[in-house]
Amino acid sequence: MNQPETMRVIDHGSGGTSEVLRLASAPIPTPGPDDVLIRVAFAGVNRPDILQRSGRYPPPPGASPLIGLEVSGVVAAVGAGVTAWRPGDRVCALTNGGGYAETALAPQGQVLPVPEGLSLEQAGALPETCFTVWTNVFERGRLAAGESLLVHGGSSGIGVTAIQMARARGATVYTTAGSAEKLAACVALGASAAINYREQDFVEEIARLTDKRGVDVILDMVGGDYIGRNLRCLAVEGRLVQIAFLQGAKVEVDWLALMVRRLTYTGSTLRPQSAAQKAAIATALRREIWPLIAGGEIVPQVFRVFPFAEAAAAHALMETSAHIGKILLRVGGED
Repeated sequence: MNQPETMRVIDHGSGGTSEVLRLASAPIPTPGPDDVLIRVAFAGVNRPDILQRSGRYPPPPGASPLIGLEVSGVVAAVGAGVTAWRPGDRVCALTNGGGYAETALAPQGQVLPVPEGLSLEQAGALPETCFTVWTNVFERGRLAAGESLLVHGGSSGIGVTAIQMARARGATVYTTAGSAEKLAACVALGASAAINYREQDFVEEIARLTDKRGVDVILDMVGGDYIGRNLRCLAVEGRLVQIAFLQGAKVEVDWLALMVRRLTYTGSTLRPQSAAQKAAIATALRREIWPLIAGGEIVPQVFRVFPFAEAAAAHALMETSAHIGKILLRVGGED
């Protein structure tokens, strides 16, 4: 039987609002020597997808022009140099793009097994958030057991993952969110306290909750005036880790606290990192986090799954920020 040469994809044309997303056809990619070709069951929807669709986050050179940074599914084929995976394996992966498609490529080092006991749907919610949280909170932020973490946007896909990963590894977690429902969800996932940023001053609340000591690490995706306020929330030797600037990257900040309390301000983006760097993150996740997922200490939080053809609706939901956890596209039928 002849194998199909084309697949369904979600095309974003020249970019724009969510309505530009539409079903289209494209050639099935051919694995390079180090690539794994995955028959996609689920694709995660992430903030960088929104940015790419709107023209503010172009793919790096050599990456697929299609949107989509994480998938789960079944290995369909492997490149000549791939030794860790074979056709039929159930996997999830961080892609370099191209996840909104019936088949997607990922370098073998960015592919992980579906944790024991999880469905492909649940696994589809793991790669982007787990890679991001591990490298920023635990590697760059150096969060250790017995320390404290403040997570802004605790009900986001990144937030629900950070809360659970930090709590499972012995940290005390505080978070901010914007509604009673989201606050309750954060507490249910392991946050010791959840602060309503619409009604409370998180700087005052962190001072109260920590007896004015401050927290050891802050994970922030807001930016703007949160930067200066975050510095005021940090304990001596505290670390502020920036992963996005939803409220802007250009602000005036009083940096005196940085010196007086010996603070560290760092940050990163995931997509431009090398294949070797991403493979190292995957190795750490498999060793440190995958056993916690298999043991039920960390549970993927899937808010809603959209049919593949309804990618526009999935993006529109993400842009409302009404979700708690991950939004997925169901691409294939396997699970």
